[in-house]
Amino acid sequence: MDRRSVLTGLSALGLTACGRAPQTSSEPAPSGPEMFDLSALEARDGGRLGFVGHDLGSGRMLAWRGEERFVYCSTFKMFLAAATFLRVQAGEERLDRMIPVTRADMVNHAPVTEPAVGGALSVEALMKGTVEVSDNPAANLLLKAMGGLEPMRAFYRELGDADTTVDRFEPEMNRLDGDKDTIRPLSSAANLKRLLIDADTPLSAPHKDTLLRWMIDTPTGPARIKAGVPAGWTVAHKTGTGGYGPTNDIGVLYPPSGAPVIVAAYHHGARETAAERNEAVIAEATRLALVELGRA
Repeated sequence: MDRRSVLTGLSALGLTACGRAPQTSSEPAPSGPEMFDLSALEARDGGRLGFVGHDLGSGRMLAWRGEERFVYCSTFKMFLAAATFLRVQAGEERLDRMIPVTRADMVNHAPVTEPAVGGALSVEALMKGTVEVSDNPAANLLLKAMGGLEPMRAFYRELGDADTTVDRFEPEMNRLDGDKDTIRPLSSAANLKRLLIDADTPLSAPHKDTLLRWMIDTPTGPARIKAGVPAGWTVAHKTGTGGYGPTNDIGVLYPPSGAPVIVAAYHHGARETAAERNEAVIAEATRLALVELGRA
């Protein structure tokens, strides 16, 4: 499905300026996660996989290592954009405010900010760049614009996430160091639901739709969650990669009809395992979960 086809299909999915179809009183009551054994998938390459699949139609939630911590890498950038939108809504930031981009800001992976060195980019351009193509300097500039790491911690706490940690800027945050810059898959899935699904999301409808469009438009991770969904589904997601094994993908999966499914997948593969095999683990876990949920 090409970009034009995806965007054309947004209206059919309810992804218009008025937002997603709200969750109503008929939504299934939340239940505890079911143990979803993915040990065989882990054993194939010797990695550790944290996975949550939440079917918003039936209410069923599958989880494997859902309470364990995983370094989140660039998946946090979707939450960073959401936090920035909330600052805009509070009058603390403007989407059109220009932020200077200097050579000193440059770190690895800067497809949007590198060409802008010596000039400036708008807050919105930085947000788009950090979500769609995972630009690292863009993420650092947005973190600094909000006042550093503490406001990002506060953002998670305000969502009801009491345990996600925020300790370092890019690219240091990708290094495994105890509990630094880690998240639990169950917390990640709950945050996605709170921001992108719940009728009382703190995001305004236009801001939520913009964030979802960026998550749909991203060219990253075609061999991860996207490779595990049936034909015709639309995936709004954000990837993260550590470069030494961590291979992550989180998002909302929209079928042609029916309720969406939230997936949060964090795979810490063995250092010697090829990137393609680490990505294939996420695709297979997604496929297996959809089969188990009766959505394949």
